[in-house]
Amino acid sequence: MAETIGFIAAILGTICWLPQTIKTWRTRETKDLSLSANLLVLATVALWLIYGIAIDAWPLIVANVISVILVGAIVTAKLIYK
Repeated sequence: MAETIGFIAAILGTICWLPQTIKTWRTRETKDLSLSANLLVLATVALWLIYGIAIDAWPLIVANVISVILVGAIVTAKLIYK
């Protein structure tokens, strides 16, 4: 039961980054995105990923691998399309 709730939370938490990532790369518009905020989010999801690996929690691992990729893509776009 707890793992199911974890997977649902992981899916919802990860999906929320998809629209922003797609919009950022399609429009190449990043002026309204905060680099510092996105770097903090990237650090946060990277640390959650490390924690998930340390405790062998697959919901955390899967969600945060995807989140690192999506938020990393936003940060990359921000750096490229200043």
